[in-house]
Amino acid sequence: MSTPAAGPGRFFTLIYGVFAVGATSRAGVELLTKFSEAPISYTLSAVAAAVYVVGFALLLRWGHRGSREAMRVLCIVELIGVVLVGTLSLVVPQWFPQASVWSYYGVGYLLLPAVLPILVLRWLKRSSAHATS
Repeated sequence: MSTPAAGPGRFFTLIYGVFAVGATSRAGVELLTKFSEAPISYTLSAVAAAVYVVGFALLLRWGHRGSREAMRVLCIVELIGVVLVGTLSLVVPQWFPQASVWSYYGVGYLLLPAVLPILVLRWLKRSSAHATS
């Protein structure tokens, strides 16, 4: 049992790995050096980092029992988080004096945080259909 061997699964493993390292590094520095400037933003960046670390771990353990369903649930949670934080950052900008990973739907990350869970959910649905046929 290993990471998805080819195609979109391999790409998603790479992206989640990059986001896991990037978001975790960002959140760590923010929380340790300037938490008081924007506690909500920096805490939400840490939450996003945790999501990407879990997603990366699930993709690394692909094929283990429950990994597909866990990834589906994670993507739904991720999408809800991105939409919620993205909307709040527009509606209540004073809560976000500094951007979090998911602020403005992830615009600082080329909107990938908003698009990634949708693409993974689509891939999971399509690859599940191929596995059952």
